[in-house]
Formats: sequence, C-alpha cells, structure tokens
Amino acid sequence: MNGVTIGQAAAFAGVTVKTVRHYHKLGLVKEPERDGSGYRRYGSDDLLRLVQVRTLAAAGVPLAGIGPLLDADAALFAAALTDVERQLTERIEELTARRETLRRLADGDRALLPDRAVALLERMSGLGFSAGEVAAAREGWVLARALVPEGFGDYLTHVERALDDTRFVALIKSGAEAAAWEPDDPRIDELATAMADHFLANPAQLRIVTGLQARTEAATRYKLIALHGEEQGSATARGVALIETKLRAAGVRIPRPDSH
Repeated sequence: MNGVTIGQAAAFAGVTVKTVRHYHKLGLVKEPERDGSGYRRYGSDDLLRLVQVRTLAAAGVPLAGIGPLLDADAALFAAALTDVERQLTERIEELTARRETLRRLADGDRALLPDRAVALLERMSGLGFSAGEVAAAREGWVLARALVPEGFGDYLTHVERALDDTRFVALIKSGAEAAAWEPDDPRIDELATAMADHFLANPAQLRIVTGLQARTEAATRYKLIALHGEEQGSATARGVALIETKLRAAGVRIPRPDSH
C-alpha cells in the first residue's frame, strides 16, 4: 500500500480533512486517484504540496493567489512574497489602529475627541458647568470636529483662552439656564444683547462663533453645529438667532440658512 489516507494526510499537514477537501475544490492540491480498494492515497508529492499550501495560507497569502504563487519561478515567487509581506504590514498597522481606538473607547471621550478637548471638558466641570452642559458641549464638539476638521484646533484654542474670562463663563452659564425659559421670555433678548456686545468687545472670543465656518456648504454645517440638539422655536434657538442678527448688524460674517 503506497501513500496515506486523507485523514492521515490532514493530520501530517496540521489541517482538517474538511480543509484538504476545500483545497481540492479550489484546485490547490490535486486529488489523488483511488487505489484498488477504493481509497485515495496521498504520496510524498501530495503531502509536500499540501504543506506548502497550508504554510502560505497561514502566512496570510489569499487562497486565490497560492496556486499561481507555487507555480511561479523563483524570482516571481520572491516578488510575490514581498508583496504579501507589504499587505500584511498594512493589515497589522490597521489592526493596531483599531486596537488603539478600542482602548480609547474604554476611556470614554478620548475615542471621539483629542486630549485637548477632553481636558477642556474637565475644566468646564471644574468651573461649575453642570453635567448636562458639559455633555452638550461634548456632543457639539464631536460634531464640529467632524464637520469642520480644519478649524477645530483653532476653535479649541479660542475656547481655552475664553474660559479664563469670568464674564464669558458667566454669560455662557446664563445661556444654559435660558434653555428652560419660554421662547417669548423678554430676558432672552437682554441676554442675547449682552452676549453679542461681549463678543464684539472681545474679537478673540468672537472667533468661537465665527471660527467653525467651513469652506463648502458653510450655512448647512454651521447650523448643524450651532443648533445641535435644539428644537426649532425653543428659547435657545431664539437666543442664538438674536445673537446672530446682532452680530451681522455689526458686520460680522455668519452664514444664513439660505446661503451657500
């Protein structure tokens, strides 16, 4: 009796019988003829081919590319392996990046925001902003970073400096409190005037309003950020509209809903 059974061949090669049959189906390993007893016997050449296929597959070579690779000459074989190595390196880098993302997810905010933004959120908590206000800022910043990535770094710089201004902090806190007011509350106009006047008197802080203006679809992106989480007609939406009107009247460029 020459050769071994498919079960023995699979065991010698370190694969399953199902895998061997799959290699047969793909044409990677030739299926031996049956002997007089009706069994297929695998000889040394068959086992060598099986081990070669299993080794290349384990190294990351796609099954569709193994056949041509084994049939190539030495130079093509070496070049193909180099290309496979490059692809594996890229895959490793991609997986490493995904692992880092998962680690950042475990750290909450750092999955979606840079460390500077996370530090600012922590600073806002320390300044007395409520958990809801900090959460609203977090969501708005995630959206801003996605919609206007080219301006987000400068935006954070402006916010960092503005938080040193006690008047600015007090106005922002008042704006958060105003969210609970009725939309026609006269205090909204007073607060909007105070905030607009403060921004005009502090051009650096005004960039917090104007800094997130994208080069394309400016009005659409600006509105998505400025009114994120706010219902149309709410006290906050009305306050934002009043501030924008007052700033535009002073010559500040702020996209309008019908502009492009």
